[in-house]
Amino acid sequence: MTETEKQKEKETEDKKIPEESEQNKNKDVEFIKEKVKERPLNKKKLLRRTLITASMAVVFGLIACFTFLLLEPIFSNWLYPEEPPRQVQFEEEPANEELLPEDMILTQTAEEETESETQTQPETGTETTGNTWENRPQANLDIADYQQLYRKIYALVQNVSKSIVTVTGVSSDVDWFNDTYENKGQTSGLILADNGREVLVLVEQSILEEADQIQVTFYDNTQCAAEVKQTDETTGLAVISVLMENIPEATKNQIAPASLGSTLIGSQIATPVIALGRPIGGSNSIVYGMVTAADMNISLVDGNYKVIATDIYGSTDATGVLVDLSGQVIGIISQKTANEDTPNQITAYGISDLKKSIEKMSNGQEIIKFGVYGTDVPKEVQENQGVPAGAYVTGIEMDSLAMSVGIQSGDVIVKLGDAEIDSFAKYHETLLEILPGTNTTVTVMRQSGREGYTEMTFDVVFAS
Repeated sequence: MTETEKQKEKETEDKKIPEESEQNKNKDVEFIKEKVKERPLNKKKLLRRTLITASMAVVFGLIACFTFLLLEPIFSNWLYPEEPPRQVQFEEEPANEELLPEDMILTQTAEEETESETQTQPETGTETTGNTWENRPQANLDIADYQQLYRKIYALVQNVSKSIVTVTGVSSDVDWFNDTYENKGQTSGLILADNGREVLVLVEQSILEEADQIQVTFYDNTQCAAEVKQTDETTGLAVISVLMENIPEATKNQIAPASLGSTLIGSQIATPVIALGRPIGGSNSIVYGMVTAADMNISLVDGNYKVIATDIYGSTDATGVLVDLSGQVIGIISQKTANEDTPNQITAYGISDLKKSIEKMSNGQEIIKFGVYGTDVPKEVQENQGVPAGAYVTGIEMDSLAMSVGIQSGDVIVKLGDAEIDSFAKYHETLLEILPGTNTTVTVMRQSGREGYTEMTFDVVFAS
């Protein structure tokens, strides 16, 4: 074999070796492809893991929310401590003293004018102090004095009007065509006080019963949302609250709490009064008149209330207040107290009998009910018939707490807990001081035939 042939043979062999190597590589790749397979998808296991993950996320979210709700008030109070609202408390009623006639007619105005005006000499030659109409001789009174009097009354009304608001109850309903519409009812309210956090307003409860929203319109026509603070089912009154942070500063500077007077001092008969609010059914209406009767009473559950009657002709749905000429509120208008034969005669609850319940509602305290109608036992009856002094029960409200424990008509309540009861007014006052959930012993004297009266006690839990 020649060299040339050997060289060709060698080249041929060299070419075969790469081809064989390439073929071996391809075989290895095919082997690998055959051996390495994709893992089958386990759907059940994947679903189980997904559910576990979602459940853990929900549990973590709930724990986080609960922790936030639990700790947020603590940290908020720690970082931003909030002062508790002030307790509302009205002045104690003054002693029952008889007022002089001159004290009822523009006393403050007369004093101011007496100090500021110089003495004048009337035509009769008699010296008088000041230029007030009550100091002038009858012959010198003219139309100017009459106009001056009404201007001063109007100025007084403008000042008191800052304490009067309009309360609107808004409720939604659906008509026959499935369209939503709003019902709006309005009444007047009286600003009682502010506790540092809220402005408190006295209003009739009926406007709130079906209201979805409550709006208060102040003296300058500013409107704010309000919420119910507390109610008194017996009198039909309620206290609502407006957050002070929602009231503009300009409005705060204009409004003012009302000054509450007294209906226990002397006689109010023939006293001039002003009816403010909605005495004739419209907002911000004003009517002048005088008290025609102040010795009337209305008997309600657990209390008797003084009623003030006037000669003012108004609406049967009148609401508002009665104000005397010193600018003090002496009555809360309620036509529920009017006689059936004079439904348009403006009447009002005497303010003194309402002060304690208004004070409790203003502080958010619930007024409990026992369910007793009653009266006082006159001294003559005590002496002649041997009836004990106390709150004489004239009737029991159906399904009331008093009925359930066994109180009967004719019983005389002589003690509530440790408090001695010598009149129905004292019973009413003591009952207002009892808090819901209190366990109290009610002591009564019950007539037992010829033997006279026998003492009986009842354990009562005054629930909400």
